[in-house]
Amino acid sequence: MDVLAIQLVNGLSYGFLLFIITSGLSLVFGIMGVLNLAHGSMYMLGAYIALSLLTKVIENFWVAILLASVLVALVALVIEVGLLRPTYHLGHLSQVLLTFGLAYVFHDIAKLVWGTQVMSLPLPDYLQGSIQLFGQTFPIYRLTVIAIGVVVGLGLWFLQEKTRYGAIIRAGLVDKEMVSGLGINIKLVFTCVFLFGGVLAGFGGGIAAPILGIYPSMEFQTLILALVVLVIGGLGSFLGTFIASLLVGLLETFSKYFFPEVSLFIIFALMAIVLVVKPNGLLGKKVV
Repeated sequence: MDVLAIQLVNGLSYGFLLFIITSGLSLVFGIMGVLNLAHGSMYMLGAYIALSLLTKVIENFWVAILLASVLVALVALVIEVGLLRPTYHLGHLSQVLLTFGLAYVFHDIAKLVWGTQVMSLPLPDYLQGSIQLFGQTFPIYRLTVIAIGVVVGLGLWFLQEKTRYGAIIRAGLVDKEMVSGLGINIKLVFTCVFLFGGVLAGFGGGIAAPILGIYPSMEFQTLILALVVLVIGGLGSFLGTFIASLLVGLLETFSKYFFPEVSLFIIFALMAIVLVVKPNGLLGKKVV
C-alpha cells in the first residue's frame, strides 16, 4: 500500500508537470496553427537557466525559477517575431521545419554552455525530506509540485473562461479570421500566446529539474510526451489537456515501476486506442 501511495503522488506530480508544459504547446498549436517543436527546448532552457541563476546569481529558489521563465519568454518573443512571423504565409511545413531546426540549435548551445553532465536543481532545506499524511510518508517537493499544478490549472481556467483575453483566445481557437475582422490585432495575439507558451515551458522546466534532473536530450523526451498529451486530450480543449496530462503522468509512472521494459509502448498504445475511438482526442474539437 505504501508503494502504491507513493507512486500515485509521483504520477500526479509528473502529470501536473506535463499539464503545465503542454498547456503552452496546446495554445500555440490551437491558435497559431504552429506545431512548435522547439517547445521542449524552452523547457530545457528554463531548467538550465534556473540552475545558473540559483548557483551563481540568486539564492532564492522560487525567484530563480520565475526569472528563468521570464528569460525563456524573451527567447520565445525573439523566435516568434524574428523567425516565425515571416513564415506564416508559407504554410505549416515551413514552421515545423524551422522549429525542428531550432530544437537542435538549442540542444548544441546547451551542450556548449552547460556541458553534457547530468545535473539537478538544488532544493532549499524546507522543500527537502518527507512529510507524514494519512499514515503514509510523501516527499514534500512532490506534494508542492501537485499544489503548484492545481494553482496553475485554476489560474489558466480563470484566464480562459472569465477574462476578456480568454474570450479572445477561445474565439481564436474557433475562427482566427473572425477575431481579426473584429479589429483585434491578430499578430499581437499570436505574439502574446507564443510568449505565454514560453513562460509555461520555462516554468515547467524549472520546477521539474529537482525531480527529473537536467541533462542533454531532456527536451526531446519531454516533447514526445507533451505531443502524446496533446493528441490524447484533443486540440483546443483545456480540460482535455488537463485530463490527458494526469492520465499520461500516472500511466507513465506506474508502468515504469511495474513494467519498465514496455512502459513507453503502453503510453503509445493508449494514444493509438484514443485515436481509433475518438480521432479528435478525448475532448478535442473537430478540425474542418
